Amino acid sequence: MIYTVTFNPAIDYVIHTDGLKTGGVNRSSREEIYIGGKGINVSAVLAELGVQSIVLGFTAGFTGIAIERGVCSMGIEADFVRLKSGSSRINVKIKTDAETELNGQGPNVDEQAVAELFAKLDRLGSGDTLILAGSIPNSLPSDIYERILGRLADRDIRTVVDATGDLLLNVLKYRPFLIKPNNFELEEMFGVTLAGEDDVVTYARKLQDMGARNVLVSMAEKGALLLDESGKLHRQGVCRGEVRNSVGAGDSMLAGFVAGIDRGCEYALKLGTACGGATAFSDWLAKKPSIDELMAQL
Repeated sequence: MIYTVTFNPAIDYVIHTDGLKTGGVNRSSREEIYIGGKGINVSAVLAELGVQSIVLGFTAGFTGIAIERGVCSMGIEADFVRLKSGSSRINVKIKTDAETELNGQGPNVDEQAVAELFAKLDRLGSGDTLILAGSIPNSLPSDIYERILGRLADRDIRTVVDATGDLLLNVLKYRPFLIKPNNFELEEMFGVTLAGEDDVVTYARKLQDMGARNVLVSMAEKGALLLDESGKLHRQGVCRGEVRNSVGAGDSMLAGFVAGIDRGCEYALKLGTACGGATAFSDWLAKKPSIDELMAQL
């Protein structure tokens, strides 16, 4: 079974408007409401691919109830820890000629809630996959990723980490099965400017030397690179299409890769690229017909 963890899920309120003027009244041309959070995004695209997963994380308040219902309406099993106070966040995304985001903070997560999450994670066993994706709320301990991977280290579990900075670097000692930084995050982590593909490969190898088994680097219009655990480098170009959406493309790539990895790295990289492209070319997350269409390009 695949489990995804979204520590701070959200309702994404997307507003389209012809222009945005600060200090005045603005009116929308249309609106959409989605259930958001990186782990939820991964599970949603897995569901499009016919792959079952269970969503873990924390919810609170009336917005938390809406998130739980929304996840279930997508055909995804939810097993959230329900917090006693606060409200899950609402993120406002304003789309004009540019995109502006105002993200909520989210509820306070106490130690009792963390213990409840750990009890759910303790059910994972051999052959399961755990995907930790995204940032963590301020109320959680900064070492929460380390605590989780350390707790599961003696089991035959595939761990996948999509995070940045110290959240990622500090878990490499637990040899995660897959990490997925982008090229800008590589620059940030190592304090460098990457001049080209050779530099990307150099720092991907550094992450592998630090413990990561497989390193998938997304590079926007330049495609993606995979350094697999045997040390072999795989390259994949991008799909053709008009970019309409910047939210969730990386999560979709991760979902496609995880869904395809049992058929080999080359196939997983193609499927991940098709899923990422299908999201980028749509108003929200990838749908199966678009994924299939883009797979035919690769």
